[in-house]
Amino acid sequence: MPNSKVWRLIPVLEASGNVQMAIDRWLLEQHQSGKQPPCLRFYTWSPPAISLGYHQRQYPEYWQHLTWKGEKLNLVRRPSGGRAVLHQGDLTYAVITSGFTGSRVDAYQKICEFLIQGWRSLGVELHYGKAGRGYIHNPNCFGTATSADLVTADGYKLIGSAQLRSAGAILQHGSMRLQPDAELFTQVFGAESFTKPQLPQSLTVEKIITALTAAASNCFATEIEVQPLSQMEWEAILN
Repeated sequence: MPNSKVWRLIPVLEASGNVQMAIDRWLLEQHQSGKQPPCLRFYTWSPPAISLGYHQRQYPEYWQHLTWKGEKLNLVRRPSGGRAVLHQGDLTYAVITSGFTGSRVDAYQKICEFLIQGWRSLGVELHYGKAGRGYIHNPNCFGTATSADLVTADGYKLIGSAQLRSAGAILQHGSMRLQPDAELFTQVFGAESFTKPQLPQSLTVEKIITALTAAASNCFATEIEVQPLSQMEWEAILN
């Protein structure tokens, strides 16, 4: 279990998918080399994007030409594994840490505990999914729920996560589907894939981030300090 006394919280960022993935990769490299403490951050993708898993080579060609509200959808490759995720109307979390022992699934579930606790405090109970045999053939991450994903009581897959391990350090990030657009989702994955989330009406992104940050502090037994990316850090990330 990670034992760092202080984690860094980077305030919520809206940026393109390529920038967001560059930040996650940089934070992982910095933590791995001992230059950054464990880190928690939340972000949104602007413009909307489809992110592909690092090893995902097969996807429909038309994904390269999709638009939404006059903007071209970005097609972005994640440093982590898994299937394609549509980032629109979602909130992404990222945890960069180290010190976990056990299997990849063990690490997933230890990290996911803060998501379960945080959403429970918001009135939403989550449990792990169970993938059917079709998972391996499904390009849509949200088309099936694996044991690393979190679903609501009525079977809605709220959070899909992916992980990258590098020399003892872990990047785990995941998409929380809050307000997906049915028309866009159907364009990308087909009508049979779309279900609407049944979430409390009063939920805001700010409330979700506050609840999940408190849960992370509790689950990882750490203090969390807000520290935005500095100008020097931005230059290192974007160069």
